[in-house]
Amino acid sequence: MSTNSGREGRVKWKRTAAVALPAVIAVGAMGVVMAQGALAASFAVSGTSFQVSSSKLSSKGLASYVQTDRSVDGKGHPVALLGIGEATLADICQSARMDTPVGTVVFKLSAGGPAGQVTAENLVIDGEDLDGDATFGTAQIGRDASTLDQVEGVRGEPGKFGLQAGNIEVLNVRSHAWSATGGNFRLKGMKLSVGLDGKQCF
Repeated sequence: MSTNSGREGRVKWKRTAAVALPAVIAVGAMGVVMAQGALAASFAVSGTSFQVSSSKLSSKGLASYVQTDRSVDGKGHPVALLGIGEATLADICQSARMDTPVGTVVFKLSAGGPAGQVTAENLVIDGEDLDGDATFGTAQIGRDASTLDQVEGVRGEPGKFGLQAGNIEVLNVRSHAWSATGGNFRLKGMKLSVGLDGKQCF
């Protein structure tokens, strides 16, 4: 990956622009949501979960509770909503596999690494799993989800199970998620590709 800051944000396309166009529109819409500082997914999720990975994630706060995301067909997807206050990632990779008229395509977005860290405020991931080696500050497990106060705007329904913690660090993050939003997302060295021969993050 180039370390030339003047080339940050360049987009690399694979195959045809026609195949890539729906993904570009989706990324643009996500960018608007992130710029507005939206938190939990208040939109209908797609019928496809996606992979998220990072070699290192750290934050000044974490809050989590269980909720259900809905796709357009009304199907529910139980997730652990994970709110991260001030996120710093050494790198980030997001990928999704989807069927198209020309075959199975992998949409992939990556950033960080040699180009510099990725940062986001109030990053919220609706994930169905999360793997990694974690170190937590003071943790509160079993706290009522409606009283969570570690990450701004991340609160669940009264009576629901919740947890939160202070400073956190997670190495070798691997997650399957249904949505991700964040405010002031800064993706240094962003690369986006859509290809019939693409590989997912992990």
